[in-house]
Amino acid sequence: MSRKTILSMPTPCFWSVIAACVLGIIIGSFRDFDINVALAHKTEIGSVFATYGSYFSYCLYPASGACLYAGLKKKGDGYRLLAWTLLILGWFMAVYYSNSYNGKTVRALFGYTAGESSVMLSVLSWFFWAVLYAWVPFVVIRLSDSSHPDKLIAVGAAILIAGIAADNVNLWLKQAASRPRYKYLITLEDPKSEFRSWWQMIPNLAGSNDNFKSWPSGNMTIASMMFSLPMLTDVMKKRSSRKNGTAFALACVYVLIYGYNRIHMTNHFLSDVCFGTLITYLIYALISTAFLRGHKK
Repeated sequence: MSRKTILSMPTPCFWSVIAACVLGIIIGSFRDFDINVALAHKTEIGSVFATYGSYFSYCLYPASGACLYAGLKKKGDGYRLLAWTLLILGWFMAVYYSNSYNGKTVRALFGYTAGESSVMLSVLSWFFWAVLYAWVPFVVIRLSDSSHPDKLIAVGAAILIAGIAADNVNLWLKQAASRPRYKYLITLEDPKSEFRSWWQMIPNLAGSNDNFKSWPSGNMTIASMMFSLPMLTDVMKKRSSRKNGTAFALACVYVLIYGYNRIHMTNHFLSDVCFGTLITYLIYALISTAFLRGHKK
């Protein structure tokens, strides 16, 4: 990675994402409630995307494990156990997060009712996620360029660590803000009277109540993982700046659709979406830059 790139993309791409997020935050700071009134409307297709749309982002966890496996395996037999451990960890993180955030919907598809249905139905729904991510490591290992093992290790570690870090930072900020969601506000007689802007924080009010965990958007933390996709294409065989650019464009489109979905499904405000994207993007940029510069040295 050149010094003039961030997340394997030229620095203008980095600053364009930052500028878009800041602009959205400024607009949302003044028009959050009005934007939701105009755009928020739950639909069936929106619900399907809200449940399964995160799959593409979570594929980056087993992909990161595969990069670590391929790089460490090239280092020699002494790293074999570590390589397998990190490969399984990357796959497990995808299964764990998917089951934690969207498991309830999938269990319902299998006809599971807590306290009534057989435990095997719950186990079956867990295996649904396990199988869904099982193909990713095989494809990434096959396509990865093992002639640069240190870079593979750096990219795999950066994606894995940044993803976990971003998720935990997001959870902490949700408690710090405890901002009410739009879907909760519209159940009240006077929604606007209870509306709070993102800076009007009441720390720890949320507790375990999801209705007060609007800011920043956790789903945008998941979606914004896709901005690390160019790093992945950059460690594949027959890599090119054009392929990295295509990966970046796909990530941008995906994040835009995901952001609209969060507003459309009454879960978040525009500023929630933009902050979730901005914070995650900065975390990935910082951690990936540190790992890749370290690998060069």
